[in-house]
Amino acid sequence: MHVDTHLETGILAEAPAAARLAETIGFDGIWTPETKHNPFLPLTLIAEHSSRLICGTSIAIAFARSPMVLANIAWDLQAYSQGRFVLGLGTQVKGHNERRFSVKWESPGPRMREVILALRAIWDCWQHGTPLRFQGRYYTFTLMTPFFNPGPIAHPHIPIHIAAINPYMCRLVGELCDGIRLHSFNSRRYTEEVILPNIRAGAEKAGRSPDDIAICGGGFIITGATSEEIEQEKEKVRQRIAFYASTRTYKPILDIHGWGETCLILHQMAARGEWEAMAGQITDEMLEAFAVWGTYDEIAEKVWERYGGVVDRVVLPFPRTPEAQEAMQDVVQALKSRAERGTHRPASDSRGS
Repeated sequence: MHVDTHLETGILAEAPAAARLAETIGFDGIWTPETKHNPFLPLTLIAEHSSRLICGTSIAIAFARSPMVLANIAWDLQAYSQGRFVLGLGTQVKGHNERRFSVKWESPGPRMREVILALRAIWDCWQHGTPLRFQGRYYTFTLMTPFFNPGPIAHPHIPIHIAAINPYMCRLVGELCDGIRLHSFNSRRYTEEVILPNIRAGAEKAGRSPDDIAICGGGFIITGATSEEIEQEKEKVRQRIAFYASTRTYKPILDIHGWGETCLILHQMAARGEWEAMAGQITDEMLEAFAVWGTYDEIAEKVWERYGGVVDRVVLPFPRTPEAQEAMQDVVQALKSRAERGTHRPASDSRGS
């Protein structure tokens, strides 16, 4: 199990220090999301100010950019980081594509498949001089002159991870991708009963081993020095769970636990702008299914109990204070030591988790 962190802020001036600190603490990777800022720009600085950290997007919005644009950004970051970059992509939901990015919404699963295939075709052209002749339903790339070809790099295989929830996307992970970025709004039960079986099915279809596909992330992790700190963070996470649970795309995650009606209630509340009140719909049982928490002394064992044997990479919160940074160094080492000892809870013990 690799232990990563995320840099939620897009303030570029913070990236160098964050990279150095993450490496000192012992994190294996650092990920940047596409929320309020561009997810790619901080990775240049993270790559520059670290020597071993995996650095990647978790996630960048795929359809808001041409695959040619994505290919070029990823190629440069892979070359600059000396092979440490991971391209994490997601579809986002229809409303954000149409109303936030002004992008036409078309069959997200098949379109994501073409994005991945187009990226591989473009990179093959740049690395090996293969004629660029990609023609699909959504994208066509048939022109690449020497003036626009960046040429080969030392580490041409750029891992592609995608965010996946529904069975089609999970099978696509197994068929074409190097890894899956599990949504924070996710439970161990949904992972084991829906996500992993479909990844295996996709891998078998493509003649691949599921063991070659990285399972990354998986839920909210809450930690702190005292129970009071944890309680404060739990309420913030309860609010975030309510936000995600109001999106009907994520209803299947609630359905598997018998909580589908909550999604419909929250969707109506969101439509009325009742954001502050929505957290009240998230019960303690729901919070426990989507989050794991404990003090710094407890959290390593609790994370292993929840995710051991299920995921290959977990993402811990980035520590902001000197006290938290010192404590997190111990947490990372404890979690890695626990993973080295192996053994984990059987799937039959994980219902509701």
